[in-house]
Amino acid sequence: MSSNKNALIRYKTLDKCLKNKYKQYTLEDLIDECSEALFEFDGKESFVSKRTIQLDLQNMRSEKFGYEAPIEVYQRRFYRYSDPDYSIHNISVNENDLKAMNNAVQILKQFKDFSMFKEMNGVIQKLEDSIQSTNQKSIIHLDKNEQLKGLEHIDILYESILNKKVLKILYKSFKARESNHYIVHPQLLKEYNNRWFLICFHKNNIMNLALDRMEEISVEEKIEYIDKDFNADRYFGEVVGATVSETQRPQNVIFFVTRKHAPYVTTKPFHHSQEIIKEDETGITFKICVQLNFELERMILGMGEFIKVLGPRKLKQRIHKSLKEAVRNYSSDENQ
Repeated sequence: MSSNKNALIRYKTLDKCLKNKYKQYTLEDLIDECSEALFEFDGKESFVSKRTIQLDLQNMRSEKFGYEAPIEVYQRRFYRYSDPDYSIHNISVNENDLKAMNNAVQILKQFKDFSMFKEMNGVIQKLEDSIQSTNQKSIIHLDKNEQLKGLEHIDILYESILNKKVLKILYKSFKARESNHYIVHPQLLKEYNNRWFLICFHKNNIMNLALDRMEEISVEEKIEYIDKDFNADRYFGEVVGATVSETQRPQNVIFFVTRKHAPYVTTKPFHHSQEIIKEDETGITFKICVQLNFELERMILGMGEFIKVLGPRKLKQRIHKSLKEAVRNYSSDENQ
């Protein structure tokens, strides 16, 4: 049993004892009651130390968890609430608390379409019903596209990662003429720019599979799952987006942004490594250290004429080529 679950059971048990008007509880009695409650819940012999109960009582008295319980010691040995009507389950909530809870509920509701959150629907509804007196509509909205292809695969992928199951995926990349089967060990689901990806291991290599290119998925029960203890922060630390090269090293990307649009890039950096290397009346020159990938190019192209890549030369040439082709598309329209 987790330590958090243990603590919750102890607090609940202590609360029941401290509000009992018909029985006196010494510290030893409280220890016995908590030990018995843990045994009944887990079915295992569990002894709670004196120090643990003393810390629990101290935490309940403090503001740490919002209880501020009026626990008193009377006759120098017995414990109880000085307010006979108090309980940790009857904590008052002010208007600001209700507003904060309402916003949290509105955010949770935006994830209700994912089945892994379906178990929360009843809880969310109860919370919403209990705080409806605030009459406050949501003031936070998360961007989502419910028509995205591949979202139907999230459930089985999520469950496979959670339960450490090997998958057989029929996949067709944008460049492939035919679909191929891959036996993979799923490690992580990643969303970037309203598109979902599965990060997995295939033949000791990391693969990045877009959910919208998956055609069939089945669980391979007879194959033992390999858990690589995948570290997402480290793996994606040198890229913009979700495409990572196992062989490419990060490079210093230098780009200039015009004065009018530089604040957008300053306040919303392309990458956590971003820094300013020059600033004048015309604009700001930035530097980031990343791998060169498709997502980086799309981000740069999305700023159009307000950005100019200064280096490396390879990236500058790619952007120049893309812009020339874009101009050619519009030039052909004028000739029609």
